[in-house]
Amino acid sequence: MKKITYIVALLTLVLVSSCTKDFEEINTNPNAPNSVQPSLLLRQVLYNFGENMSYEGFVAGDLLSQHRTAIDFNLFDRHALKSPQLGGNPWPIFYRNLRDNEIILKQSRQLSTLKVYEGPALILKAYMAAGLTDLFGDVPYFTAFNGTAGVTTPAYDSQESIYLDEGGILDNLDKGIAAIQNYSDAIPLQGDILYNGNLQSWVRFANSLKIKYLLRISSKVNVSAQLQALYNQGNYMTTNTQNAIFNFTNTAPNSFRLAQLRVGDFNNFVLSETMEDIMTNLNDTRIGKFFRPFAGSTSGQFNGLLNGINSGATSIALSNYSLAGTVFREDTSTLDCNFLTAWEVHFALAEAAERGLITANAQQLYESGVTLAFQYWNTPLPATYLTGNAAYNAPNSTPLRQILTQKWIANIINGYEGWIEYRRTGFPQLRTISASLNNNLIPVRMPYPPEEEALNRDNYNVAAGATDNNSINFPVWWNQ
Repeated sequence: MKKITYIVALLTLVLVSSCTKDFEEINTNPNAPNSVQPSLLLRQVLYNFGENMSYEGFVAGDLLSQHRTAIDFNLFDRHALKSPQLGGNPWPIFYRNLRDNEIILKQSRQLSTLKVYEGPALILKAYMAAGLTDLFGDVPYFTAFNGTAGVTTPAYDSQESIYLDEGGILDNLDKGIAAIQNYSDAIPLQGDILYNGNLQSWVRFANSLKIKYLLRISSKVNVSAQLQALYNQGNYMTTNTQNAIFNFTNTAPNSFRLAQLRVGDFNNFVLSETMEDIMTNLNDTRIGKFFRPFAGSTSGQFNGLLNGINSGATSIALSNYSLAGTVFREDTSTLDCNFLTAWEVHFALAEAAERGLITANAQQLYESGVTLAFQYWNTPLPATYLTGNAAYNAPNSTPLRQILTQKWIANIINGYEGWIEYRRTGFPQLRTISASLNNNLIPVRMPYPPEEEALNRDNYNVAAGATDNNSINFPVWWNQ
């Protein structure tokens, strides 16, 4: 009996041991991998961030920059920024893609076969971090992507440190360039829908971003020597073939999102009065690319609406105002998701030259920027455009105003860039909106979203206290 009991016990021990040994294998789904290849993640980050921010740029960014206005569901257009409706909450877009990009960065540093991804991941981290902090100011950054290490309520970092400290925007651009230049293996970069794996294009992209971000903080930091060195080196975007973009298609799921939504959502957005007046004054033919003549027009005219109407008290006849052009709905195959372009870089350099930050021909850079912007929007440049009201030294204007107005025009739907540049420079002059919910003030930052107060309360309270109770009228660091 004792012998039988011993055998049973031994068999039980063997079975338990075997089950324990094989438990992880048995309970692992071979069709659900626990890690994602960086090539797939890179493609996902680039497309997800670009597509979402292009949509945000149309339905929210263009309202703040007064490129277009909303007829209904327009609390955001009236500057109730804590009440996003059809858009206006870019916070999760940034953090979701910064998180996924961090996975790519960690993988590239853990496995030598993935080393090629390090440089692009650092450059993308800098790009998305700049967009985030330029909208919100101080944000969780340095410890924000350490959830696997137990950091679930990250502290807010100052915008100054995010730009200037080690591991921040400018440092990551430098490190990204160095990682690419030091890479000598033959394993290609895959999943790259911006440059098809061309690493030198990523270096040029990073240098162009440095020009943009150095200029953005130039009121707080002496950046002249760095900008001059970048200009002298010449390794920045100079043609539209070097743009950091990907193309939308004419069919779902890769067409521009407004082309996929119901027509009522698309028809909610019309030409703004600000945009109409500026483009009409310049005799700018791109207005026919961006918008359509209003339905009630008898001679192909365009008509804009003042931003921020009270849709509950004002009746608007859609036929009296110009809808967005066919490029945003019927034919999105010529529409790009725009990360950075040669025309934007030229306008940045023209501004730097005009401000005396670099020694260069500001007028030449300006005129090149205008030419590139017309090419980008597939519109022939009129022969007299740069000698008329759009001339560099046009009467009743200033070169700086001309440069920044042209940058603003071309930045339509490019995220929130038009609004950010207006906040930084004051150009072009925007209008007091029709029925403001912000005391007739144009906001100067995005508010932290409600989920931050709920999920990261202690750190949120500190950040809200430092921005006058999360005020949309409290300027970010580079704008103070």
